[in-house]
Amino acid sequence: MFYHIKELQYEAKPACPDPAFANKMQEILGGQYGEISVMMQYLFQGFNGRADKKYRDLCLDIGTEEIGHVELLATLIARLLEGASVAEQEAAYKSNHVLAAVMSGMNPQHVIVSGLGAMPVDSAGNKWSADYIGASGNLLADFRANLMAESMGRLQAVRLYELSDDPGVKDTLSFLIARDTGHQNQWMAAIAELEEREGDIVVPTTFPRHLEKQAVSYDFYNLSRGDASKSGRWATGPSMDGKGQNNYVEQPGPYAGKPKLKPAPPNIHDTPKMAGHQPPPGSLIDPLL
Repeated sequence: MFYHIKELQYEAKPACPDPAFANKMQEILGGQYGEISVMMQYLFQGFNGRADKKYRDLCLDIGTEEIGHVELLATLIARLLEGASVAEQEAAYKSNHVLAAVMSGMNPQHVIVSGLGAMPVDSAGNKWSADYIGASGNLLADFRANLMAESMGRLQAVRLYELSDDPGVKDTLSFLIARDTGHQNQWMAAIAELEEREGDIVVPTTFPRHLEKQAVSYDFYNLSRGDASKSGRWATGPSMDGKGQNNYVEQPGPYAGKPKLKPAPPNIHDTPKMAGHQPPPGSLIDPLL
């Protein structure tokens, strides 16, 4: 069960109202990499945990902290919306063209829909979606997704920090940025532990390697102009999993011929092939199809 404590994990008091910045803050609350997303992602990974109980506990510990971060941001957004009218904000932006170029006006839904409260939406008003989260049951895959989510979340929080001149907002963001630092390190530690335990880095580690086409497992195909990618660690030398050698393929070719599909049955009503019609020179239509 969950137990709500009235106190916030950290302070959320802006120095002054700023409805426009409240809209910007919606991104790290209800955006793809926002606090609602990581909260739901970690909690569902924990709820569904079937492996070592310490990994289940890890997911539930961090996921529960993220519930607190959702409340922290919701409180900060609500306070940013207090005490300043839309007209006052628009007048301020119109008087400062540089600021107007960076910051848009207030989200009208903060008045019409939420009554000066935060919403489960991003900064463009898109509603939060469960499509943003991943809980596959494979901990190595999930923890790598968690590391990516924390990386993107910290990046966006840092960008908001740079956009703000409000000391209260910057203080709250500084706390959240620090917690993202901790979470990135925690997921990286869990990933490293799982990789060492499994003796592999490729997900899933349990699939027998002899069942994959091992002849192409470590090929890197040069499929763009130039060969700048040839000098990368991914193109030559031992593979990252230590089980093969990277192979740079300068001019990759196909492994199969052109596909020739049979016509669909008449009751499907596809566009029929024109009998006896020869496509003009250079046409993309294959006369054999």
